Amino acid sequence: MDRDRLYELTMRAIGCALEGDANGATDAMLEIGQSGTWHDVYGSCCAFAEVGKAALIKFYGDQAPDPTRGDMWAMQMLPGKAADPCEVFATRFIVACANDDKPGALALFRAALESSDEQYVGSVAALLATAASLANSALEHARTRE
Repeated sequence: MDRDRLYELTMRAIGCALEGDANGATDAMLEIGQSGTWHDVYGSCCAFAEVGKAALIKFYGDQAPDPTRGDMWAMQMLPGKAADPCEVFATRFIVACANDDKPGALALFRAALESSDEQYVGSVAALLATAASLANSALEHARTRE
């Protein structure tokens, strides 16, 4: 898949997810997965995670971790909630990317890639859904503060 087409499909998936158009996001992601390589899917996942990172920074503002001081993003699981592996992947991948932990993000992606087809697809879909949810929540939070 050429870079322009990958970019177009990745942006379409993000846009559709932000608008709540699951069918449009699914169609774009399917084309990436079926016509591209795992490298292409990984690149799209990194773009999805960047949306999540930007949302976290917007939401937390001045209280966001500052990497120049050695601060890092962290994930906390809510007690009593059963951990869905796809959601855990999504959150961990966003945190790894937010912390600029490229080896960690790649290891998480490879683990998803080497899991069952269902879990791999579910993990990528959960990543896009989580990033879009974070972005929409951050926008709503910003609107309520105005």
